[in-house]
Amino acid sequence: MFDVIIVGGGHAGVEAAIAAARMKQKTALFTLNIDRIAAMPCNPSIGGPAKGIVVREIEALGGVMGKIADKTALQFRILNSSKGPGVRSLRVQSDKLEYSKAMRDAVLNEPGVEIVQKMVKEIVVEDGVCVGIRTVDDEYIAAQSVVITSGTYMSSKILVSSSVTESGPEGDPTTNTLSESLRANGLRTMRLKTGTPARILTESIDFSKTTIQPGDDNPYYFSNKTNKEDVIQEQYPCYLTYTNEETHRIINMNIDASSMFSGVVEGVGARYCPSIEDKIVRFADKNRHQVFLEPESAHLNTTYAQGLSSSLPEDVQDKMLRTVPGLEDCVVTQYGYAIEYDAIDPIQLHPTLEVMKVENLYTAGQINGTSGYEEAAGQGIMAGINASLKNLGKDPLILGREEAYIGVMIDDLVTKGTKEPYRLLTSRAEYRLLLRHDNAYRRLSHYGYEMGLISEENYEIIRTELELIDDFVENIKTIKLPRTESVKAYFDSKNSPFDAHDLSIYDAVKRPGILLEDMVELCDLDLPAHLIFQAEVDIKYEGYIKKAIREAEKLQSMEKIKLPEDLDYEAIANLSIEGRQKLMEVMPKTMGQASRISGVNPADISILAMTLKSKEHRV
Repeated sequence: MFDVIIVGGGHAGVEAAIAAARMKQKTALFTLNIDRIAAMPCNPSIGGPAKGIVVREIEALGGVMGKIADKTALQFRILNSSKGPGVRSLRVQSDKLEYSKAMRDAVLNEPGVEIVQKMVKEIVVEDGVCVGIRTVDDEYIAAQSVVITSGTYMSSKILVSSSVTESGPEGDPTTNTLSESLRANGLRTMRLKTGTPARILTESIDFSKTTIQPGDDNPYYFSNKTNKEDVIQEQYPCYLTYTNEETHRIINMNIDASSMFSGVVEGVGARYCPSIEDKIVRFADKNRHQVFLEPESAHLNTTYAQGLSSSLPEDVQDKMLRTVPGLEDCVVTQYGYAIEYDAIDPIQLHPTLEVMKVENLYTAGQINGTSGYEEAAGQGIMAGINASLKNLGKDPLILGREEAYIGVMIDDLVTKGTKEPYRLLTSRAEYRLLLRHDNAYRRLSHYGYEMGLISEENYEIIRTELELIDDFVENIKTIKLPRTESVKAYFDSKNSPFDAHDLSIYDAVKRPGILLEDMVELCDLDLPAHLIFQAEVDIKYEGYIKKAIREAEKLQSMEKIKLPEDLDYEAIANLSIEGRQKLMEVMPKTMGQASRISGVNPADISILAMTLKSKEHRV
């Protein structure tokens, strides 16, 4: 018998398995192929807006995605660097072969994790409690808790034009019986769709007709344990090109041959990562769309054509691709395709990611209706943590919307549900100035340490660095700006007055255009380079951060009002019909969660509050 069984060896499964094992749970990870662990069947990259911050949060909680993404990166790039700190995030171009290999090794080397290369046929449920799984060879394996992280492999079909093939990504086997088992135990499933573009022989591309996209010279990393000598020394460039009117003409002429528009597709596609056919139809006023040409691996001579996901026939894909500047003579090594699969409606989950109708059963990743490796991994680590906590008889860990993008994502899923592949965006967070790339350790590392995912040694390093930032910021409040010629020349270059005799370095940094990095150099201050940005944000945005904290505290006050698990919404008079239906469906844990349910209006919340007060008086 195992304490925790993880079904699926993708990005969610790896994080769930390692988290459970570090919490002293005897853990089994079921996957079909050990060499396909944490594979990248779509975009070979990690991070990006909001997603990159999730990776930092996983790292701060004690997960592995961040450090492995650093180690196996081909390129590092901070996105939105010209915008506010709340939307900046790291994106790395990954070596997909090395990344998967490193993830496999991480699982193999994690004490307490056993990898089982078998397909899981069904969950085993007794009296509403999941007690284990059954494999395709009819072997029953018991467990205290089961976490399903099956990704896009449940009843999956590969679609190219009118051709439909029962298969998982990149030809991997699919499973039909697992979703049947979930439905038999009361879960609602839905069909979703995603897709991938063609892979092109790199040497067949004329990059002179494209715009180079280099990496950052002095990049940030996902992990505090990553040093410059640990990462690639000569980064690989990416390239930018565009579709054009001829591209669009060919697509429009053959639109009915696309799986998306021929009636073959049943599932709902991703709004924020549409196929090129979908983009042409939805944005008919645009005469071009971006195409990023990205290397897949140092060991492969293939390039990923991001922005050209397609399920058009192969001959049409050939014609379409060759209209794009740089791709006129391209050789396709793998054509694009759409993939359709079963997912569950995540509104059926508790905030712990435990299934409401089946105790001790958890789901994480794309099975919950999300898209993206990062979203999957963020759910995976939380499912692994909460399954382990329940096994240990401890309170669950539920991250608030003001604490983490992971908290925003899970709350969105279990409170609002989704009808299409969910993608995490910075706009989904109410307090994104609090949820920055630079302060993830400050926000979350204490949880990782308490759960046993972060070692004493590493936690001490984190604490020391956080104290160093705090002490530095406090000290420069009393250090006066030296009136040297170099400092005066710097302020002149920034068109900033330099006539105050008692201006502190702290107050100087608050000025627009004055950078802490420059002050550290000019004034001979001592602060490690990788901590400067966080200190600068703390200084420059002090007022905004304090305001956001006050607003977040108001949210937390609503979250502290617990709703009884046995509250009968049918018996509460004057609730709106839609509000009553939605409350009964979601069964919110707190008044805060209830207030975020679509269809529950402010009047419903007032009635709930009065009902709770009435119950208190009766008690």
